[in-house]
Amino acid sequence: MAGRIRDEDITLVRERTSISDVISETVTLRSAGGGNLKGLCPFHDEKTPSFTVSPARNVYFCHGCGAGGDAIKFLMDAEHLSFLESVERLAGRAGIQLRYTEAGPAPVRQQQGQKQRLVAAHAAAVEFYAGQLGAAGARPAREFLAQRGFDRAAAERYGCGFAPDGWDLLTKHLRQRGFSAQEMITAGLARESRSGSLIDRFRRRLLWPIRELTGDVIGFGARKLFDDDDGPKYLNTPETPIYKKSHVLYGIDQAKREIAKQGRAVIVEGYTDVMACHMAGVPTAVATCGTAFGADHIGVLRRLLLDTDAVAGEIIFTFDGDAAGQKAALRAFEDDQRFVGRTFIAVSPDNMDPCDLRLAKGDMAVRDLIARREPLVDFALRHVLNRFDLDTVDGRVEAMRQAAPLVAKLKDREKRPEYVRKLAGDLGMEIEPVQRAVLNAAAAPTKPTPGGTAPAPTRPAPPAVDNPQVMVEREALKLALQEPVLAGPMFDALGPEVYLHPMHHGVREAITEAGGAASAASGAVWIERVRDACTDLGGRALVGELAVEPLRIDGEPDPRYVSITLARLEWASVTTRIRDLKSKVQRINPVANKDEYFALFGELLSLEQHARALREQAAGGF
Repeated sequence: MAGRIRDEDITLVRERTSISDVISETVTLRSAGGGNLKGLCPFHDEKTPSFTVSPARNVYFCHGCGAGGDAIKFLMDAEHLSFLESVERLAGRAGIQLRYTEAGPAPVRQQQGQKQRLVAAHAAAVEFYAGQLGAAGARPAREFLAQRGFDRAAAERYGCGFAPDGWDLLTKHLRQRGFSAQEMITAGLARESRSGSLIDRFRRRLLWPIRELTGDVIGFGARKLFDDDDGPKYLNTPETPIYKKSHVLYGIDQAKREIAKQGRAVIVEGYTDVMACHMAGVPTAVATCGTAFGADHIGVLRRLLLDTDAVAGEIIFTFDGDAAGQKAALRAFEDDQRFVGRTFIAVSPDNMDPCDLRLAKGDMAVRDLIARREPLVDFALRHVLNRFDLDTVDGRVEAMRQAAPLVAKLKDREKRPEYVRKLAGDLGMEIEPVQRAVLNAAAAPTKPTPGGTAPAPTRPAPPAVDNPQVMVEREALKLALQEPVLAGPMFDALGPEVYLHPMHHGVREAITEAGGAASAASGAVWIERVRDACTDLGGRALVGELAVEPLRIDGEPDPRYVSITLARLEWASVTTRIRDLKSKVQRINPVANKDEYFALFGELLSLEQHARALREQAAGGF
């Protein structure tokens, strides 16, 4: 069990850390007068420096985006570290031995010392293997890299190395550095032979260092080079106290800043694919290390993407177009429901991976591959439909049965009706039977996974009732129910799509079903019409609750209050659309897709103007 760092040690770390030295490693700082320093903010794009560092106070603050704090906070935000990791990193720089409040039977200091030793052993191994890459025996390794488009600079950038043809050359090197046999075995760098002597784990292979978020090397991936090597094509470090393959993403140390900045992560299959993507201008690429993409990898990416209900990024999977690649893509669709963000798939038309695509067609082809991505659900549905003969009744019905659960799994409920219509069109069927199939699939009990545990629910939790947007939605519905004559046309002009809360969305649909607020008169008859139009008991109960709940205004409501409420309601919907459009505009190549780019850009300008007008209209609201 890990313990808590003592408060006095945290204070000592803050006192002995020069914040200007820490920040200067990533930000160019210049004198700003008064003892302060200034530079371009690393947390948002800007042309004029607004990022100020005060060495006297050991703090920083950005006047552009509001980021600020001490050196610990800077490392947390810039390097995506936890508080504990940031303090330990700074303590190591300052030569401070941290003390921990022990939270378990084993002393925490001893565990921390073990991690430092294993990381140090890997650092020494990286140095050794990199030095061997230039040796005569490493020619096949250099040729392998060259044939895949990587020169010496690329090899150095990614720390590529070569494990020489010797049984214990690394072991001897590490012994000379002071590492014990047990440390080498625990690190996964050496193993015992049949005779009991210690030998290297990797021999005659091209190696890639595998780094964690902090940049520390925690393992290696080794590629077979010789025909007489009877081992697997790729051999990775075994599970160790610091290397857990289910948590590791190759390239994450170099990609993390761009992933956080762009709100996008590209998942590829191999080490050379990561290198190819980065060098081709897709710096957000990462890969798993000898295991399938899973829940722990998702946790790492969500942390970088800020994948929440308020901020949703993009996850783009790249797979070969062959059967194995399609199977992997369908597994990824199951994981899609764990993300709040949107998931896509990018498949090369020639079934080439990013590395081969870059070799054959250049950097632009790799960027185009990512730009041409399609929603993962579209790919999954097409894969299912292709298995059936849609020219026959039996084929269409069976395809509908197999595809309906995919639509039912969509976490964004507002997309389900659109995909019902799309699926009906693809099948050549009426909407009603497809809609019933999807509803039945959504209502069916979730089948347990092969491991015996039920997967995570596919529907995101509704926004909290004290959420400002939810309060505005509630107020708008109360106006429609209690003051339909007053709210009337203004209320009816905004459809159900602007309501985030599922139950509010349902009540809004019921109001439309009841004829709309403009057609009603106040009173119990109108309330009952809306209640009867609700499709579930929860919605009917909510209508009764909203019909008697006081409005959030002193005195009688007037047209101005209705206008303010509905402006605030629409403003949230418009700003969401603006955010989506901005993301889409940024992803479009304005040269290759000029017409689409300018059409979206014009729509964006119009929406931003509308949002400004709504904000002014909503001024003075509750």
